[in-house]
Amino acid sequence: MTQNNELSSAWQEWIISNSQRGCSVKSMIEAMVNAQFEATFAKQCIEKFMAIDIASLPTTKTDEPYRYEPSRIASGNTIALADKSVHVALRLSHPEVVLFNHFMSDDECDALIALAKDKTLSPSTVVDSTSGKGEVITARSSEGTYFQRGENTLVQSLERRISQLMNFPIENGEGIQVLHYLPGAEYRPHFDYFPKHDAGSARHLNLGGQRIATLVMYLNDVENGGETFFPEANLSVTPKKGSAVYFSYFNSLGQTDSATLHAGNPVLAGEKWIATKWVRQTKYGS
Repeated sequence: MTQNNELSSAWQEWIISNSQRGCSVKSMIEAMVNAQFEATFAKQCIEKFMAIDIASLPTTKTDEPYRYEPSRIASGNTIALADKSVHVALRLSHPEVVLFNHFMSDDECDALIALAKDKTLSPSTVVDSTSGKGEVITARSSEGTYFQRGENTLVQSLERRISQLMNFPIENGEGIQVLHYLPGAEYRPHFDYFPKHDAGSARHLNLGGQRIATLVMYLNDVENGGETFFPEANLSVTPKKGSAVYFSYFNSLGQTDSATLHAGNPVLAGEKWIATKWVRQTKYGS
């Protein structure tokens, strides 16, 4: 465990940002412990920086609790899709998380990695809360690339399968993003949706509305680390080649579910390849 006398500016910003978005102290402590901080130190830091942040914020009415609605994912332990059947390994309702085994074949995983390597892999970015532009930060240390919708036959096949599984039109999906994590690379706890109070979210919301759900596809087995961690649910999903995890965070009332806070834990040995699909309210694109 790490016992630091001072917390880096990146972690300070992470605490303030996530406290604004309604994350509990407990979930943030768990996330920091998962990132190798000592629990007492993490608690002290969170209380310190939440106090600073809360003191500077105007008083606002607390949003109503997130209302969970029927899942877009079909019921049953096995879901028959047009080109294959996938097996449900786990279902969680609050937040909604569904883990699938055998979503992709080994050959499909290897082929998607090879296609990504043929592109230029660039440092991953996050959305700046003010400008909406992508920026590179230490809290996200992977590299990656995007595929346009329908860019090649493999992408087309995956998009049809994902659309059927997640029950949305193909045109509502963003292009598949492939990410590569080397040893030590991580993505600290974050949300996939665009916070509506952030000025920088506007330019993204205009391209198809809010993100409503995510599917993360694991393209290789990771020797150690690299789990997808949901601190509010105390749930860790171990990367397994061909499996995929789905989580939903936007309902018909326009609410977003802060319990879907999640992280890509540091890769401790080996490397990690994943593919991500984000789905929007309406047709995605300008």
